[in-house]
Amino acid sequence: MMPVATIFPSVVDLRERPQFAPIVADRVWRAWWEPKGYALAFIEGLVQQNLSDAPIPFALVAHDGGTFLGTASVIASDLDVRLQYTPWVAAVWVDPKHRSNGVGAALVRAGAEKAHALGFDPAYLCALPPKHAFYERLGWRLVEAGVTEAGLAVFRSP
Repeated sequence: MMPVATIFPSVVDLRERPQFAPIVADRVWRAWWEPKGYALAFIEGLVQQNLSDAPIPFALVAHDGGTFLGTASVIASDLDVRLQYTPWVAAVWVDPKHRSNGVGAALVRAGAEKAHALGFDPAYLCALPPKHAFYERLGWRLVEAGVTEAGLAVFRSP
């Protein structure tokens, strides 16, 4: 099997490429919210909040020209049981065709870097056990494991 080449996508704030807002909402909704019974309109409203002038929340999009590759958001809180941690890199989603070639890593790094530039250090994220190694390879450090019944762990940015 030939190795997949790492690509270096353009990662920008959604405010710079608002035409991607509908696809961001759709992908985030399908990945996490549709299975819980939420309407797409609910997520569309959350994505619209990322287009405001407020520093947080913001969404990032990875793209290759007009091709959407993935998204990540930085939000105030991603776990109601850990409100002391803020902000969070959340909703990291990469198109299946572009996974395992650096897009997710670029999104996570860009989210943390922008949060740091806004004066937040560290940034946090939560992940299920199968994703722990991915974030650890990016330099994120485990803060707490088994935080929820689902086994989510909290990580802090490098």
